[in-house]
Amino acid sequence: MTAVMAAAVVMLPAAGLTADFKKEYRLQVNVGPSFYWGMGATKFAELVAEKTDGRINVKPYFGSALLQGAQLNAAQMVARGVIDCAFESTINISPVVGEANIFHLPFFVNTFENLDKMKAGETGAAVFAALERVGLQPLAWGENGFRQLTNSKRPITAPADLKGLRIRVVGNPLFMETFRQLGADPVNMNWGDAQTAFQQGVVEGQENPVGVLVPVQIWQYHQHVTMWNYLVDPLIIYWNKRQWEAFPADIQQAIQAAAEEAGRFEIALSRSGLDDGVSQKVLKDLFDFTMEVPDPVRFMESKGMTVSFLTDAQVAAFAEATAPVLDKWAKTLGEDLVNKAKADMAR
Repeated sequence: MTAVMAAAVVMLPAAGLTADFKKEYRLQVNVGPSFYWGMGATKFAELVAEKTDGRINVKPYFGSALLQGAQLNAAQMVARGVIDCAFESTINISPVVGEANIFHLPFFVNTFENLDKMKAGETGAAVFAALERVGLQPLAWGENGFRQLTNSKRPITAPADLKGLRIRVVGNPLFMETFRQLGADPVNMNWGDAQTAFQQGVVEGQENPVGVLVPVQIWQYHQHVTMWNYLVDPLIIYWNKRQWEAFPADIQQAIQAAAEEAGRFEIALSRSGLDDGVSQKVLKDLFDFTMEVPDPVRFMESKGMTVSFLTDAQVAAFAEATAPVLDKWAKTLGEDLVNKAKADMAR
């Protein structure tokens, strides 16, 4: 009897803790499961279950299903606790966390090296602190990638080549102003409408990372790709802060570790074929994973696309042309944040 009572006493706290966890924690994801971003979200859910011994079950909801397509509302919904967590783009959180636009200044970041320095430095810390101020707990970085330009008309290698082209862009005003400054006619529309507009010739171009261009088979609509790294689209895994702080320390540590590992995996997917084999080695050595399309540039070329890589001088011409937009938005973001980014990149 004594042994049975002792066992019951030991079991009670564990049962109580288990009861405090939800059966399912909902993860907002903007894209589908076949995109690198979506694959990263799936990996995060798997790792959380593994590292918490099944106590926490994260379920990804792809295609902004929890938001009925209103992807710009993700940060608000997670902060309010309507959605538990998100694997989200800095573009989509920028209406709530303006500091995230530091990555979207035109021709400012330009390289993976600069991006990594910013994420690991004072810039990344400032963005994460801004997330916390609005009720979000940032966990780890992911990456959608540097955004490239495609169109159905001609190679784009100089600012004048963009004059008059209708380009589909996301709804962020910084994107709209950048393309207007280059003489293009930017149009904000969802992807479904954009595909119809491409087919009808109403819209001639769009901008997205290669991790999007390949899954959407952009060669069905466009024949020209400009690899110009004009801005970058990092991802962030974040959780409702109040819910996060209620988790016991061991659960926090397990989820944090899962987020960091999933972030490394997803970043390597997004960079595969674009960083001289570094990311492919990461995928093979750390995750025993082989890319289905290991060289996205060559793959797009095999589909009949012309891929233009800009020289430093050509990039400088675009940077000069968009300098007024960068200067305006640098003031909006604040001198302190911009100086942190410049100092990070200089290290």
